[in-house]
Order: sequence, then C-alpha cells, then structure tokens
Amino acid sequence: MQLIIFEDAGFRNLLPLVYSRCTFNLRCGFNNLLDKIESAMGRTAESVFVRKELAAVIAERQTRRVNQPATSDDQLWVNGRLLLRERLDLPHGAAAWRGDALVAARLDRAAASRLAPELLLDTVKLRAALATCAAAEVPSSLGDIIEFPWQLVQQNSGEIMRQCGQTEMRVSGAVDAGATLLNPDSIHIGEGVRVKAGAVLDAESGPIYVANNVTIHPCAVVQGPCYIGEGCTILPGTSLRAGCSVGMVCKIGGEIEGTIFHGYSNKQHDGFIGHSYVGEWVNLGADTVGSDLKNTYGTVRVPINGRPIDTGERFVGAFIGDHTKTAIRTTLPTGCVIGYACNVAVSGFAPTFVPSFSWVTDKGRAINEPQKALAVARTVVARRNRKYSPAEEALFLSVQRTADEIEVV
Repeated sequence: MQLIIFEDAGFRNLLPLVYSRCTFNLRCGFNNLLDKIESAMGRTAESVFVRKELAAVIAERQTRRVNQPATSDDQLWVNGRLLLRERLDLPHGAAAWRGDALVAARLDRAAASRLAPELLLDTVKLRAALATCAAAEVPSSLGDIIEFPWQLVQQNSGEIMRQCGQTEMRVSGAVDAGATLLNPDSIHIGEGVRVKAGAVLDAESGPIYVANNVTIHPCAVVQGPCYIGEGCTILPGTSLRAGCSVGMVCKIGGEIEGTIFHGYSNKQHDGFIGHSYVGEWVNLGADTVGSDLKNTYGTVRVPINGRPIDTGERFVGAFIGDHTKTAIRTTLPTGCVIGYACNVAVSGFAPTFVPSFSWVTDKGRAINEPQKALAVARTVVARRNRKYSPAEEALFLSVQRTADEIEVV
C-alpha cells in the first residue's frame, strides 16, 4: 500500500499559518501532522499533493514526490489536516468523510489518477470524483480533522502527554547541581542540553520533553506538559507554563501558557502570551502582551480571513503569521489574528484582525511593501544561518496576491 497525503479546501480556515507551508506541516505536540500520520501508519508517504503555489518550495524542503501520481493499485489517501493517533485502515474502494472534508480514501491507480491538486481543493468536484466509493468511517478516537488553528492549541497538551508516553524518557544532557527536576522520571533532557543552576523543571502535572542542544537559563520555570524543540534558548526568569510546544531554534522569555511556537521565532522579553499559535520568523517586542480570556468570560470569536468565527472556547489568544513583528508594549486583544509579514506598532490594543502585509500604527494601516518585507526577511533568516531559495522568495511575494483574494480587509 502506498501512502499519499493531500491538502484540501480546508486550508483556507488555517490561514495565515499556512500561507508558506502545507496544512500537514502545522505543529502539535512534538512534531507536525505529517509526522504523526506517517508514525501511525508505520511508513513514509510516497507522495504529497499540495497547492500549486507551494509545490516548488515543498519539493525543496523534503524528499517525498510532490503532486506526482503514485503507481500502485493500492493507495491510501489521507487528509493532511488529520491529527492521527492510531493506524487507519479502510477497505479497498472506500472513502471516509466528515461533513465536507474527505478524511481518507483507499483507491486503485485509475481512481487516484483523477485527483489532481486543483480538484482536491474543490469540495464539490472531489465528492463527484469519489461518488462511486463505498462509505467508510474513521472513528474520532483515531484522529481529529483540524478545521481551525485554535484546535491545534486545544490538542497540544494531550499530544505532548501521548507522545511522551510512547518515548523513553532519560537525562542525557547536563543538569547543574543547583537546578531542580520535579518528578524526574517524567522529564527527558536531550544531548547537548544545559539546565543551569536555579532553573526548575516541574513535571508533577505532566511530562516535559527537552530536545537536543537546548539551554535553560537560571530562574526559568518550565511546567509540564511541555515540549521544547532542538536549539531553543529559554531565558532567565521565563515562566513556561503548562501546554506549551516550542519548535526549533526559538528564544523564549516572559510568561507563556498553552501556546505553540512553530519555530525560529523570538519572544525574549517580559510579557504574557497564552493559548496562541505563533508562526516562524516572528519577533514579539518587549512587553508584548496578549489577552486569552474576555472580561465577560464568554466564548471567543476569531476573525478567520477577517470573518468572525465563534470558537466555543473561553481561552483563546492570538494567531500570528510568519515574518510578523510587534513593537515594544504591543497589546493583542483576545482571539486576534495577525497576518503574514505584518508590523504592529500601536499604543493601544491592536486590531482584532490585521491583514497580511500590513504596517499598523496609531495613524492607521499602510501596506508593508512586499519587496521591502522580503529584504527584511532575508536578513532575519540569515541570522539563523539560513538563506531563502529563489522558490521561497517567489512564494513570499505571492502571499500578498493570495491574501488579497481571501482576506476581508
């Protein structure tokens, strides 16, 4: 059986987080949704089917075939928005749907050949193409379809606990004599890690996984469940509270709760961020503070592409696209969305929705000119010894055109 992972029309509700990545690259727990699908299925995907604008970049970033038909007469197609926990099996010629979302289908080569990337992004055409498939069911116990960004945040603590339960927890790095590990059997410390004197890792309420080459400075407090990715720096005095997942090469300070940092982002200074998802190459200025609870204790509405959606949740913070920056003392309202490549520098509350490529000040909103934004992005990625490829630069510039079509300003 060949495993195929695909994007569908649901990517639109996960913007701005997926302008420059696939839905299956979103993070929850230790890793991304693609990793979880492959782990549960016990095999690497043969191909991935993605939006046309992402194809060149995704082909550079990984080795699976991109938007190329598989050759087997036994193909399992799995939605890249599926947070899969256990092995999925379908009968041949069957398709499983949840509402308008195709969860998975097991197809022969002839049926699969009809599923071009453009068709996969059109719900009506996709249903028609699979109309002859027998109906199947994927129990929710096996996995959840991620429809909106806050669902990743909701699932994060449980995913960290589940994945730690499947992992050998051991201490390989250096823990100074003055550091404190509470419930050390539930703490993993990878190779090349330094936990300095005065730091506290508290796993009494959930496990803590610290990947390789992390530095945790004095007086930092890390509460489980928590995942800290490779190459991160946890700065002095940080309060990293329960439910956080920090992707690779982030610098973290201040107070953070129940939040996912995708990777390569900085929140080095004081200020609170809670129940949020922060993309890559984001910099949150000193004393940036985000609200994750309304004064009324009511449910939070989040403007997805500018249109408000009731989350049904009381604790919802910010969703911040790649290459966005906030100035010192920026205040983020409950359930706000800040798009791709934005600059926010206001003395009061930031807008609840900031369209991509915006420069927002007390004078109002101006366009963050894409070529100038790209020049800044080149500098930012170079500081982490990275360089944008021509395909990545082309994708960066294309985001504004896509956003203009989708986002309501």
